[in-house]
Amino acid sequence: MDLTFLGAAGTVTGSKYLVRDKRSSVMVDCGVFQGLKRWRLLNWEPIPVHAVDIDAVVLTHAHLDHVGALPLLFRQGFRRPVYCTAATRDLAELVLLDSARLHEEDARHAQQHGYSKHASPLPLYTQEDAEQAIAQFRPVRFSTPVEVAPGIEAVFTPAGHIPGAASILLSGTQRVLFSGDLGRGNDSLIRPPETPDIADCVVVESTYGDREHPTEDGNATLAQVIVETAARGGSVLVPTFAIARAQQLILQIHRLRRAGRIPHLPVFLDSPMAERATELFLRHVSELKIDPAEFREALTSVQATSTPADSRQLGEMHYPRIILSASGMATGGRVLHHLRQLAAEPRNSILLAGFQAAGTRGAALRDGAREIKLHGQYVPVNAQVVQLQAYSAHADARELLEWLARLPMAPRLVCITHGEPQAADTLRRRITERFGWNCRIPEYRDRYDLGELQPLALPLTKTPGPQP
Repeated sequence: MDLTFLGAAGTVTGSKYLVRDKRSSVMVDCGVFQGLKRWRLLNWEPIPVHAVDIDAVVLTHAHLDHVGALPLLFRQGFRRPVYCTAATRDLAELVLLDSARLHEEDARHAQQHGYSKHASPLPLYTQEDAEQAIAQFRPVRFSTPVEVAPGIEAVFTPAGHIPGAASILLSGTQRVLFSGDLGRGNDSLIRPPETPDIADCVVVESTYGDREHPTEDGNATLAQVIVETAARGGSVLVPTFAIARAQQLILQIHRLRRAGRIPHLPVFLDSPMAERATELFLRHVSELKIDPAEFREALTSVQATSTPADSRQLGEMHYPRIILSASGMATGGRVLHHLRQLAAEPRNSILLAGFQAAGTRGAALRDGAREIKLHGQYVPVNAQVVQLQAYSAHADARELLEWLARLPMAPRLVCITHGEPQAADTLRRRITERFGWNCRIPEYRDRYDLGELQPLALPLTKTPGPQP
């Protein structure tokens, strides 16, 4: 069995792995690249595989950097099943259709306003392309083995993070475990990851491999930003991920208002995808830790702006308000229009409520940029910018090590992916010092022959070394 890294190698996006055995070929995730231009340009190149030879795709979860390139794979000729959990199927359908719509809108907008380098800019893919991919989804149950290709069996285990998210064990001549994006043990919304199974090779994410989440109360920071901004007569803009983060913020704002810790400002959810994702959360409520009745009550305090006209009207309001709008790293969507209207005013606040990949507008804001480029023009940033780390849906370095420590036996190889270079290398050092395991950080298009690996005869309970 061999393993090729076609994404999330050297970067935190574009998850895409190809597993090939004697008779079969399976792709794990098929996400788009985001962030730095050198990675984003890869989205416009053919995926470096023979798509017609792939027997199946398996998806860890529904975020765009894990599913967003599926329509491109179908454009290259792939026509086989896409296996995922039921919640991932529902959410990925939503994500892909919304992504295609945004690509089409951006292409039209670029042509109308003349800021594209191309005379006739094209979308990365269309809604028709997305619908082709969606038609091949095949839902599977957690913890139930399913043959996804001749001689290759898959088991999906809850990974936390968002509804439907899974770690996936592929078993053929070797056993390869993909962590997917791991959630947190104390997430207020999603149940924690479950114990992983025995594997020869473990592919683990490293989004927060070089840091631990702050221990302070995230609600206190959220409340402070809202109170101080309202006192200035300003508004709070939250670029939010439509799946999980928007729902978590709605719930926490509701709890703060109910406790009298923040003023009763109007709260707007300006993301049709987040609105529809919220409905899907209630469909899969068994994967959540929250009381459905409380969640429904929280939703009644939020005004959804479904149409473009509603969104434009929201931008014309001049009284203090809280706006939750996608996307979470400000890479596209309606949040860009709100940034254009609110970023220049010192009385306003921009609250970053999640990971910001290098090269995104969110990362530029986090790092103190005094201007950002929106629709071909630069807009000054005078608003207060606050990074809120406590609401991250990703396991931090400590939690990643704890998940690995629960493996029943030492793997022969650990591949560290889905992280910026510093985060991946820091996690590599921590794993080596704590467990003594063989760790590698793959580069884009690296291929490993797993049959050549020698087993490690190391105890799993080695005394932890110093933590860098």
